[in-house]
Amino acid sequence: MKTFLIADIGANHNGNFQTALDLIDIIAATGVDAAKFQTYSAKTLYAPNTPDFGGYKDINRLIEKVELPRWWQKDLKKACDDRGVEFISTPFDEAAIEELVELGVKRLKIAAFESSDPRFVQMCAKTQLPLIISLGITPPGVMNRDRLHWVHRENKSPDLTFLHCSSAYPTPDEDINLRTITYLQSVFNKRAKVGLSDHTMNVLTPALAVMLGATTCEFHITMSRHMEGPDHPFAREPMEVAEIVRNVRLAEKCIGTIADKITQSESSNKMAMRSVVANKPIKAGDLLTPYNTTTMRPFPDGAIPAYKYFDVLQIRLRCDVPEGGIIYEYMLL
Repeated sequence: MKTFLIADIGANHNGNFQTALDLIDIIAATGVDAAKFQTYSAKTLYAPNTPDFGGYKDINRLIEKVELPRWWQKDLKKACDDRGVEFISTPFDEAAIEELVELGVKRLKIAAFESSDPRFVQMCAKTQLPLIISLGITPPGVMNRDRLHWVHRENKSPDLTFLHCSSAYPTPDEDINLRTITYLQSVFNKRAKVGLSDHTMNVLTPALAVMLGATTCEFHITMSRHMEGPDHPFAREPMEVAEIVRNVRLAEKCIGTIADKITQSESSNKMAMRSVVANKPIKAGDLLTPYNTTTMRPFPDGAIPAYKYFDVLQIRLRCDVPEGGIIYEYMLL
């Protein structure tokens, strides 16, 4: 199964439409499946007179500076369509949901902090679109099953994916706790898919998540972490994005299926297996015993494989076999 990869441009367009297009080009060139933006407004995201937090003196003023111009969205979606990349945006208010539905997006992404708000989750679920929901910080009293219930109140069978997510930007490697992916798989029990929203800074985490069963992986992208803006420091640069894609696609190949037979690549080495061999001359009519047989390489076609050694003991031969001779199936009575 191919992992759905999302590169989150977020606010890293820095208010420059050409920068947004350049990032979409990079996403397309590296083989990422979707380019994601964030549709929010300073008027609806934070309450007026929000206290200072996170090192920001005036969070509303910051949001005003980095919010996505809504009139870009149609052209951004067309740019994505032209490049074979899916356009996604994370809505943060009711108007944003309506705009994205009207624009014709294939799915909605709910951010981690918004996923603990049943009112907002249900507004998104009412669209009947597939949903990708980051979990992130889970407040006391909110369980992951609650989020599933909120969605199913509005839509009984959505295409639903929950992303394990650490809401630390960036996330220390020791805090990503990827085993949570397998835990979430047991919690949702096939009622939803599970993936990863990654904020670590290494290029292996998404591939490791895929090995644990993640079906979707999301990460932030920037032209350079040295650019000015709140989201650049924890985003991946173009070369890192390309390496993430290579690692994920390699992980998909390595997962494969349950190996219950010899693969085509192994078949040329089949001769190196062991066969049942006479360790002394055996005459026609004699019984095969531990005293006149052993196991040795090679294993030519038709020979008795070593794994059948105990099955053929006490069976008589129909012909003579010299010492060191390989015993073939046709030689058994």
